[in-house]
Amino acid sequence: MDEANFSPPAQPWGQPPVAPPSLRPIDFVSEGRKFLKLLVRGAALQLVTFGFYRFWLATDIRRHLWSHSMIDGENAEYTRTGRELLIGFLFALAILVPIYLVYFLIGIEAERVQAFASVPLGLFMVLFASFAAYRARRYRLTRTVWRGVRFWMQGSGWKFAFIAFGWMILVVLSLGGAWPWRAAALERYKMRNTFYGDMPADFDARPIEFFKKGLGMWLFAIISLIFLAAGGILSTAAFKAPGSGVVLMVLGTIGLIAVPFMYPFFRALEWRWWASGVNFGGTRLECNLRGGALLGLFFKYLVIAWLVASVVAMLIIAIGAAVVEAAGIQIKSLNPQKLNELMSGETWILVAGAAFGYLTIMLAAGVVQRFFLQHEYWRVITSTITIVRPEAMENVAAKGDIANALGEGLADGFDIAGF
Repeated sequence: MDEANFSPPAQPWGQPPVAPPSLRPIDFVSEGRKFLKLLVRGAALQLVTFGFYRFWLATDIRRHLWSHSMIDGENAEYTRTGRELLIGFLFALAILVPIYLVYFLIGIEAERVQAFASVPLGLFMVLFASFAAYRARRYRLTRTVWRGVRFWMQGSGWKFAFIAFGWMILVVLSLGGAWPWRAAALERYKMRNTFYGDMPADFDARPIEFFKKGLGMWLFAIISLIFLAAGGILSTAAFKAPGSGVVLMVLGTIGLIAVPFMYPFFRALEWRWWASGVNFGGTRLECNLRGGALLGLFFKYLVIAWLVASVVAMLIIAIGAAVVEAAGIQIKSLNPQKLNELMSGETWILVAGAAFGYLTIMLAAGVVQRFFLQHEYWRVITSTITIVRPEAMENVAAKGDIANALGEGLADGFDIAGF
C-alpha cells in the first residue's frame, strides 16, 4: 500500500460512525407590512389615550415577535395581556413616586449642606434599576411558552443588582476593559437561574475570548481618548506646544467620531460570544452575526427616522398655518405687538397645539424605532442563530411559578423595559 495516500479512518475500527449534531435555524416568518400597521395603529391609539395604550402595544409587539419565531418548526407564545402590564405599572408607581420624591427632597437638602452629598442616593437608583431589569426579565420569561412548556426564572434581583453594580465600578476604573468579565458574571447569574420546564440553563462562555476579539476596538477608543487629552494638555500655556497639541486633538476627535460606527461590530461580537455560551441541557446556540448587517440596519434607521420626523414636522406646521389662516389671522401682518396679544389671549391653544405637534413627532419617531430596532433587528439576529441539538429539549416536564408584572412595571418606570 502506498503510505503517502493512506489516511487513517475517521472512527476507531469496529465502532459505528458518530452522527453529526442536528442543526435547526430559527425562522422568523413575519411580514414587515403587518408589523408596521400594528405600530401605526398603536401610535394613533397612544395619542388619543394619552400614552396609556403603550401597555397593550408592548404586548402586541411581543406576541407578534414570539409567534412568528419558528424554533424547530414550532413557534413560541407570549401569554399575557396589556391589562396586566398596566396593573404592574400602577403598583410600580406606588413604589417609585415616593422614592423619587424622597430622592428629590433629600438631594436638595444634601447639596445645600455639602456638595455631592446626594451621590449615594443616585447610586442607589442605579442599583434599583438593575433590580428592576432582573425582575422584568423574570416576568417576560414566565410569559414565554414553547411546545406547551413555559420558561421561568428564580434568583434574587438584589443579588443581581449588587453584582452588576460591583462590576460596573470595575468597568469604569478600567476604562471599559473589564466589560467582558462583567457581561460574563451577569449572564452566568441570569442563565443559571433560568429554566425551561424542569430543565436548567447554563452559561459557559469565557470572558477572555470576548476580550481578545474586542481588544482592537477597545484600544482604538482608549488611544483616541489619550490623544484628545494629551492634545489639550500640550496646548496649554505651561507646555507651549500648540502645534503638537492641535494635531493630537484632531486625531483624537476623529477617532472618537469613528467610535460610534464601531458599535454595531461590537454588538455583533457580543451576540456571537453570548450565543456560544448558552446551554439548555445539551442544546446550544451558534451565531454568525456580522457587524456589517447591524451597521446597515442602524444607518437605515437613522436616515428614515430623520426623514419621517422632518415630514411630520412640516405637515404639522402646514396644518397650523392653515388653521391660523382659516381663523382670519394674517400671519404676514402680525407684528410683535399683535403676536403678543394673540399669545396672551389664546395661550392654551398654542400650548395644546405645541404639545400635539411634539407628541405626534415623537410617536412617528417611535414607530420607526420599533420597526427597525425591534422587528428588523429581531429578523437580523434570528436569521444568524442556529439551534444545535434541539431534540435535547424534548420530554421536558412543566414546572415553575408565574411572576407578577411588578418587575416589568418598575423597569418601565426606569425606561429600561426590553422586548
